Amino acid sequence: MNSTLETCRTCQSSDLTLFLPMGNHPPANMFVRPEERDKDQPAYPLNTQACLNCGLIQVADQIPADFFRHYLYVPSGAATMHTHFAELAQVLEKRAQGGLIVDIGCNDGLMLSAANKQGSKTLGIDPAANLAELAKANGVDVHVAYFNPQTAQEVLEKHGPAQVISTTNTFNHIGDLHTFMTGVKILMADKGTFVIEVPWAKAIVETNEFDNVYHEHVSEMSLLSVVKLGAFFDLEVVDVHKLAVHGGSMRVFMRHASANEEPSQIVGQMLAEETAAGLTKQATYDDFAARVEKMREELLAQLSHMKKSGLKIAGYGAPAKGNTLLNYFQIGTDTLDFLVDRNPLKQGLYSPGMKIPIYGTEAIEREKPDVLLVLAWNFFDEIYEQQAAFRANGGKFLVPLPTPRLVS
Repeated sequence: MNSTLETCRTCQSSDLTLFLPMGNHPPANMFVRPEERDKDQPAYPLNTQACLNCGLIQVADQIPADFFRHYLYVPSGAATMHTHFAELAQVLEKRAQGGLIVDIGCNDGLMLSAANKQGSKTLGIDPAANLAELAKANGVDVHVAYFNPQTAQEVLEKHGPAQVISTTNTFNHIGDLHTFMTGVKILMADKGTFVIEVPWAKAIVETNEFDNVYHEHVSEMSLLSVVKLGAFFDLEVVDVHKLAVHGGSMRVFMRHASANEEPSQIVGQMLAEETAAGLTKQATYDDFAARVEKMREELLAQLSHMKKSGLKIAGYGAPAKGNTLLNYFQIGTDTLDFLVDRNPLKQGLYSPGMKIPIYGTEAIEREKPDVLLVLAWNFFDEIYEQQAAFRANGGKFLVPLPTPRLVS
């Protein structure tokens, strides 16, 4: 499989720059079972490119076929996401007005469960059969499949057109966005709305979030990249919400051009912000790569000093972004004794690549680390509040992004 791309995944420009080659990584959610710990894992080059025509950040799609049919990430483990998705469900119903809401990549059904409770008509689409079972247990109807034009046609024939199609932190997983968008056009009603929620490339660049890039996050979107993608399909961006979640995200609303909806003022404002931030300039990405290298040096120096001082260090969280950081910076069991994660699907496994054991959060009380390296930094406020006992016992947090800082 190719380790770099020749054209942009959204606007199809060939004006690309390779600015952060991070070496070979296993898929960031390919956690290791205990019996497989001594076996070699497949790993693929993680070469980060930027499109200088639209500001899309991308990597080549190199994950194994059918990888998403059994998936271990669920949003329900973070209290923040319960509140976030309850708010999103309300936003989508205002657009749907009683019509069908289809959520592509519905995962464990957290958002659609909230939508059902408010009386919305919903359907989830997700290839992960294990997560579909969790969603169904929460009363969510799930069509188990990868989303493509054939799936769109099947859903259309069975359920009718969707008044709202949503995809939250899934659109950035799609290798072939043009085929995906063909499916959206098939399924979406004439007066429907397509809602995309993803991390915002501008926030990623400005706060050094290199770890948002991994083999499942094949694209990090700028708003301009979404605008240019939509133009291929006569879809227009009519509104955007800025979100704090996941280090800075955007919720983009797209409609058929024939709907003639006047774009909100914020659409032009955010496009201007991207221009001012230099998302189509080579120097922007050169500077980004230099800041990541400086961060790596500072974080490794702090961890080394702590170990030499006899401190016990563990990691909080086993998110995909954390595995990018651990593998790129080569932080393993010689530095971190273990990781903790609230997601029971990950507990008892080992992190991909560095193979650090993952326990439940009760291990913090049992093992008594002195420092927690916060890999799930996007939920740090929540983690800080939850770990009052750890703080009371003198524990400290080492937060790696945007620059390493120690929080007591």
